[in-house]
Amino acid sequence: MSLGCGRPEFCPACFWFLGQADAESNITTRRKARPGDEGCGPLCCSRRGACLSVGLLLLLAMLAALLAVATILGHPPRTPETHSCVTLANRTGFLCHDRRHCIPAHAVCDGIRTCPHGEDEAESLCRDVPQSLPSFLLTTCGDPDSWIYSDQKCDGVNNCGDCSDELSPVTVCPPCGPGWWRCTPTVFKYCSCVPRDLCRDSVQHCSDWSDEYSCPGPQVSPPP
Repeated sequence: MSLGCGRPEFCPACFWFLGQADAESNITTRRKARPGDEGCGPLCCSRRGACLSVGLLLLLAMLAALLAVATILGHPPRTPETHSCVTLANRTGFLCHDRRHCIPAHAVCDGIRTCPHGEDEAESLCRDVPQSLPSFLLTTCGDPDSWIYSDQKCDGVNNCGDCSDELSPVTVCPPCGPGWWRCTPTVFKYCSCVPRDLCRDSVQHCSDWSDEYSCPGPQVSPPP
C-alpha cells in the first residue's frame, strides 16, 4: 500500500504541510505543486513529522540525562582557600574570611567565636577534631595519638604532657627567652625553663633552687 512518499528523503514541501492547520484543505484548494513536491502527501508528511518529533525527544532526553548526571556528581571541588597566617606574636594562626584578622591557632574550635563571622567555629572545621582541622593548625606529640595546636609548640609550657613539644628529639626549640629562667623545673607545667615572674617568690620551682638564689627576677624594662 503506497503512503504517497515516493522518496526516502524528506520532501521540501513536507515542512510546508506540517506548518498548516489543515493539510487536507490545502489539497482540496488544488494548490500548485512546489518543486520537489512529487510523491509527497499529508500522510507522508505526518510520518516524517513523527520521525522528527521522536528525534527531538531523544535529543532532549539525552540533554536531561547529562544534566541529571551533572547534578548528582556536583560541580568540581574548588581549591580551598589558604587560611594559614602568622600572628603578631610570630606564631601560627588562622586567617579569618575577611582576610584581615589572624587569630591564634588554639582559638579555633575552642567554643568561642573569635573571627568576626564565627568561621573559626564552623561545623566543617569542628565536627571531628582533630581530623577535621587543617594540618597547619596541628602538631603531633611524642605519642602519635596525642596532638596540640601548632602555636602551643615551643611556648615554654608542657602542653603534650611529656614535654615532647618543648624538648628534643621530638621538637627543637630556641633557648629560653628573656622572660624565662633556664633550669630543671620541679613543676609539671614547665619543661626546661620557668617564667622569671616566679623567681624570688619564696617557692621552689627549679630543682636546684636557682629560681630563688640565682635568678635576678623579672626583667624591668627601662623607662622610655
